[in-house]
Amino acid sequence: MSRYGSGQVRSIDFAGEVLTPGMDGYGEAAATVFATGTPDVVVRPGAAGEVAAALRYAAEAGLTVSVRSGGHSAAGLSTHTDGMVIDLRRISRVEVIDQATRRVRIGAGATWGAVAAALQPHGLAITAGDTNQVGVGGLTLGGGIGWMVRRYGLAIDNLAGADLVTADGRLLHADTDHHSDLFWALRGGGGNFGVVVSFDFFAQPVTSVHYGAISYQPGDLPQLIRRWHDLMRASDENLTTTLTLLAIMPGPPASATLQCCYAGPDRTAAARALDPFRQLTTMASDDIRAMPYANVLEDAHHPAGVRIEVCNTLVPQLGDELIAAIEELLGGGGVVLTLRSLGGAFSRVPPDATAFAHRDAEAMLIAGMLLPADPAPGQVEEAQARWAAVGIHGSGAYVNFAGSATEADLAAIYPPATHQRLSAVKRAYDPGNAFRRNHNIRPGHS
Repeated sequence: MSRYGSGQVRSIDFAGEVLTPGMDGYGEAAATVFATGTPDVVVRPGAAGEVAAALRYAAEAGLTVSVRSGGHSAAGLSTHTDGMVIDLRRISRVEVIDQATRRVRIGAGATWGAVAAALQPHGLAITAGDTNQVGVGGLTLGGGIGWMVRRYGLAIDNLAGADLVTADGRLLHADTDHHSDLFWALRGGGGNFGVVVSFDFFAQPVTSVHYGAISYQPGDLPQLIRRWHDLMRASDENLTTTLTLLAIMPGPPASATLQCCYAGPDRTAAARALDPFRQLTTMASDDIRAMPYANVLEDAHHPAGVRIEVCNTLVPQLGDELIAAIEELLGGGGVVLTLRSLGGAFSRVPPDATAFAHRDAEAMLIAGMLLPADPAPGQVEEAQARWAAVGIHGSGAYVNFAGSATEADLAAIYPPATHQRLSAVKRAYDPGNAFRRNHNIRPGHS
């Protein structure tokens, strides 16, 4: 056991790693991809018992708690300006516990790159995440949209159970037979109910996939979007694509790139699914090739000197009015817009089966509004206003790509019936709202 002190943190007995202001490593521990925090203390537990000890200490010291797995919250919720950050990076074991049923246990602090690498020798994979560094915990609790979402659904659609520590220090296992209401809530309801320390997934038999990008010569933007949408509606559900449009300066997009992942090793079947997209418009390049699924997840790079304001919406269809709004948004420059195909297995899950309710969405639109690192007054609001003309056409939002945590965000993420049910679960498992530094579900009234 070690004892440390700094300001509000007068003494803490804890078997894990503890970092307070002024200590080596504190700056790195307090910062995340989208925010730089100044918490009173960062703790890195190595087991569920240490998580419980950290929560006890926080309650006794009056410290609010933020929980981090990978630290990629676009709203900056993986750190804070005060209180305690519980960093789960040391709880990161990946274990195949039953090869026959493909059941896999993963620590919440693992990254999806590490998971893909660990499962590859077993001929297994889990559809989740786009980049190596994204954490298992946060992405899973929000739903988990990955490169095989049309073939295997969300990460939560492959979840068998979860172990978590509640605010009062209890270690619970939730699945369809134990704390089933909590298990429902964990599949999309975020970190509102406790600190999840491990997940049990049913992995899929995946070895190699066909992955890469087709780049197009920018031309008729509305026609490009319409044709992409029509092709995806008719496509083999083994294929997931994202159409990324980059507009730096006012005017037409500077580039149009289609990233593709065909979830299977069959070269002929992959070509049959991909060839219509090669005819979509004039191609500039095509580097799609067979590779191990673990190689699909690449390192994420945040451009230096730039603040990215992230917005998203889920759309049931890409109609003419929405496409016109997209064209206007891109015409103003300073934006990267990604249109992500959904459908397939994602859409076959009933909307009330999990806390991710937007199963009617055909696509997700994600905008990265490019701003100076230190925006001038009004620039953020102006960027949000530009996005609003697109977002109004959506039917909901995805919590993992929400760049803010307002009441309006919460209403878009969780429809009324879903929110009401989540509030009841919150009341049962976190009545004091200890876990509120998130897209917060407040405890319902009894």
